[in-house]
Amino acid sequence: MTSTAKKLLFGTAGIPDSAPQTSSLSALSHIHELDLDCLEVEFVRGVKIGNDTAAKIREKAMALDIRLSVHAPYYVNLNSPEQGNRLQSHDHLLRSARMGHLCGAKCVVFHSGYYGASTPEQTYNVIKKELREVLSVLKSERNPVILRIETMGKRSQFGSLDEVLSLCQEVESLEPCLDFSHIYAREGKANSYLDFYRILKKVEKRLGRSALENIHIHISGIDFNQKGEVKHLNLEESDFHYDEWVEALKDLEVEGMVICESPGRETDARMLKELYRFYKLKS
Repeated sequence: MTSTAKKLLFGTAGIPDSAPQTSSLSALSHIHELDLDCLEVEFVRGVKIGNDTAAKIREKAMALDIRLSVHAPYYVNLNSPEQGNRLQSHDHLLRSARMGHLCGAKCVVFHSGYYGASTPEQTYNVIKKELREVLSVLKSERNPVILRIETMGKRSQFGSLDEVLSLCQEVESLEPCLDFSHIYAREGKANSYLDFYRILKKVEKRLGRSALENIHIHISGIDFNQKGEVKHLNLEESDFHYDEWVEALKDLEVEGMVICESPGRETDARMLKELYRFYKLKS
């Protein structure tokens, strides 16, 4: 992995609700006005922007020094029993990476799929094979955008922390998106300073120090039951110990992007940035 971040950046998943206009292009100015640092462009319902708009997003993000990622469509299921669905999932990832590159994004975050009737081991092997095919195409196109497989919050979804880290070890050019709220919801634990510290140290041990120097994180409050994630919550309305989480990030000198997915995402993103600054000044 190559370290490209220089500090910990905070931003939102998609256009902030307080933005005066509902476009990714206009959202960049609003992100800047909010004193936030990054934006995850949401292709979750499909890649629906054109080349001209993408070029304008790239230019404006560079001018405002706002770092970008994109999130691929939710429809990806690389373990679908139907070959057509798997090929369509390839297309979702490839189109996201191609348009993400035009936007100036550094990475594409994606949900990889469901276990369905397969065992976890069978699912792992199928998803590994499918991702290698997608990444081979991107390599042949010389597309530098990184695919980031997300840790998932529902137990029916492929994407435990260990599954994600193992795939990133085995599949060249694949990197993780660490959703700490999903990790918590999936097992109903991992909600203390020591838990967060251990997770980050596991990432470092398995993938190298560079994985903490160019990290991509999702965060929100979370409601869950015995099956895992139910819905996202605002951080202060949840039991997630975000203050201890921020302290662990600070103590391990983590660098990269923190993308807030709370319903009030810009409010929580600003709160987390201020809390991080407080801990940095205190140390």
